[in-house]
Amino acid sequence: MAKSRRKYSAEFKREAVRLSREPGRTVGEVATNLGVDSGVLHRWRSEMKADGPSAFPGNGRPKASEEEVLQLRKELVRAQQERDILKNYRVRVCALPVDQKLGPCR
Repeated sequence: MAKSRRKYSAEFKREAVRLSREPGRTVGEVATNLGVDSGVLHRWRSEMKADGPSAFPGNGRPKASEEEVLQLRKELVRAQQERDILKNYRVRVCALPVDQKLGPCR
């Protein structure tokens, strides 16, 4: 029977990382005392090192950098749609007879 995944709070992870960084303590020792795998604790340490205080944002919440990327992608899609609308308008206006055109078409 497969084990279900355990969920740890951000506070627990931060405290585990802090304990593992204390002088005289090893990652394996701290992991054993807390009942987590040492590989998991190593991953938490890496995440804390990479993301600092924004590490472990919570279940389903993107990190600040990921959130910014999502926002920028949305803006890009909107700009591309606006560009396509203007392109289509230009094609249609330039296809009109000369006396109906509003401006020069190049």
